[in-house]
Amino acid sequence: MTFADFGVPSMLIDILDKQGITSPTPIQAATLPDSLAGRDVLGRGRTGSGKTYAFLLPLVTRLDAAKLPAMPRKPRALILAPTRELVGQIHAALKPMADAAGLSTIVVYGGVGQGPQTTGLKKGVDIVVACPGRLEDLMQQKYCDLSAVEVTILDEADHMADLGFLPGVRRIMDKTPQSGQRLLFSATLDKAIDVLVKRFLTNPVTHEADSAQSPVSTMSHHVLHVSRDQRVPILVDLASAPGRTVMFTRTKHGAKALARQLNKSGIPSVDLHGNLSQNARTRNMAMFHSGKATTLVATDIAARGIHVDDVALVVHADPPTEHKAYLHRSGRTARAGAVGTVITMMTDDQVRDVRDLTRLAGIKATTTKVHGPDHPMLVQLAPGERTTPGGLVADVAPSGGGSSTGGNAQRKRARKTGETNGQSRRGNPTGGSGSAGGSGGGQRRRSGGGGQGAPAGAPSGGSRGRRSGGGNRSTSGSTGGRSHSAASFSGR
Repeated sequence: MTFADFGVPSMLIDILDKQGITSPTPIQAATLPDSLAGRDVLGRGRTGSGKTYAFLLPLVTRLDAAKLPAMPRKPRALILAPTRELVGQIHAALKPMADAAGLSTIVVYGGVGQGPQTTGLKKGVDIVVACPGRLEDLMQQKYCDLSAVEVTILDEADHMADLGFLPGVRRIMDKTPQSGQRLLFSATLDKAIDVLVKRFLTNPVTHEADSAQSPVSTMSHHVLHVSRDQRVPILVDLASAPGRTVMFTRTKHGAKALARQLNKSGIPSVDLHGNLSQNARTRNMAMFHSGKATTLVATDIAARGIHVDDVALVVHADPPTEHKAYLHRSGRTARAGAVGTVITMMTDDQVRDVRDLTRLAGIKATTTKVHGPDHPMLVQLAPGERTTPGGLVADVAPSGGGSSTGGNAQRKRARKTGETNGQSRRGNPTGGSGSAGGSGGGQRRRSGGGGQGAPAGAPSGGSRGRRSGGGNRSTSGSTGGRSHSAASFSGR
């Protein structure tokens, strides 16, 4: 069925068409008939399944049909989400549709001054997209009154529970009219979600678009068994392949440290974690969206709701502590039917934990023992020409992840792209051009020279000969004494 078959207005269908969205995803097809009919809906679908448009389409359709003016301090609709990044991305998807319908919108979250938010609310706004904490603050200051809300939407409800936001969510929802429509969307349904459903939803229709632990069918899972001192060289190799990469660490310090190490190795990288100001988080995400940064290093703050197209590779530099985090982290790739690869780095002392993690996540991962960045498996997992165009300088990445080699790292390391894989990370035929420039096959060149520049744990000095099946490799130029060091991403 098409969006038109469900009764979505043509003006909204036109906006979807411009974004290349022509047919509903399973969660959209399941929920739209009930949500457009005004019923309360409980929807569960994995990350990347299209939940955002599943609630935005009926929301805009309903408000547009009423043709009511915006009222000062009294929004007509409320969308709650757990993180500032998710609020921003929901708003980015909402804005074109709201503009087409003549509806006003505003985002409300902490970490920034409240002046523009209070000004917008006093002026009058139709739809508020908010994090619970700042919204409660503005409600207590009498800037926001929820008594006129017609539709309330909770996105990533399970993550709000994980972050301890449920008391605030309950207080907020208690201020909305019981007669209003309520839509709750979540990647998982558990006891914490049941509390919200029983208290706030009236005769809800439940739709589950996939199994509770369903990994994406187009996502391949791999575990790389590595020594601790080889983690950085291997991560540098993976990040230097074409396309966007997201790497996860367990701690904020670990994210900052890894981003700094990648930048020093010539890979433009930004970090995302709770120690950053909102301006820095917004700026870093903008650089990743635009492609100025090719690698995002993040804590679990980015495991939910970070929607970036064409993320071909997700790397757990630190394995997560529990399986739900694994699934949500991994959901940054293979979105909307695209293919993707997920890699978990595992050291000797993490073998049992990773084995339990994958079992509980319901995935079957291929485990490979990798001794260094020359292992042929890395080419299969991240095909294409390796490039290190230069890290981001500190004034571009103010988070501390950006000491840079600047323009001095204009070195390219080309190597065979792995004929067994057959496709590049961008979907190009093997040997085609990669997004980071140059042709994707042939010889691999690594900057080296002298008795320096070798990854930790590797022999130092000049050429290290031939690698079986990997083409010729030669040293060319010098990196000026750069060396890799072992990382302690988890803060241990």
